[in-house]
Amino acid sequence: MKRLNLIEQKLAKLDWATTPVFVINGLKREELIAGGSMILHEVYFDSLGTSAAPAHLVSQLDHDFGGLEKWATQFAAMGKALAGGSGWVLLAWSARDRWVVNTWAADHAHNLAGATPILALDMYEHSYHMDYGAKAAAYVDAVMNNINLESAGRKLAALQGA
Repeated sequence: MKRLNLIEQKLAKLDWATTPVFVINGLKREELIAGGSMILHEVYFDSLGTSAAPAHLVSQLDHDFGGLEKWATQFAAMGKALAGGSGWVLLAWSARDRWVVNTWAADHAHNLAGATPILALDMYEHSYHMDYGAKAAAYVDAVMNNINLESAGRKLAALQGA
């Protein structure tokens, strides 16, 4: 949040007519990354805590993935594929397509266009290295055993207008 505030203060002081384009480009890119980081970390922390999946989320996962277990297998595999790298695995609602989709995000700034993350797995090394070292797969398994599907279900219901 501090980083985002600092960037926004710099943007507020810009003379947009005379500031070099590379300065504008750099600040706007950093604003996107800092804002995305803040939002994705909020979704991630809200994704932690064991809870059962509400019926409407299970129904959506059945429709879009062939079941909760198949979704979880894919989501975890995507996290393990990011081991040793950096990024996010997101379960996101696409209002355009009316489905949930697992997406990959890097640099805090990538997602399916128009989709809203409802569940996040932080695969940046800071999230697991102290507790798991290089064993990122063990971290992914631990998160999958401590995932807050009720929170994801609440977000999905709100996005679907339920």
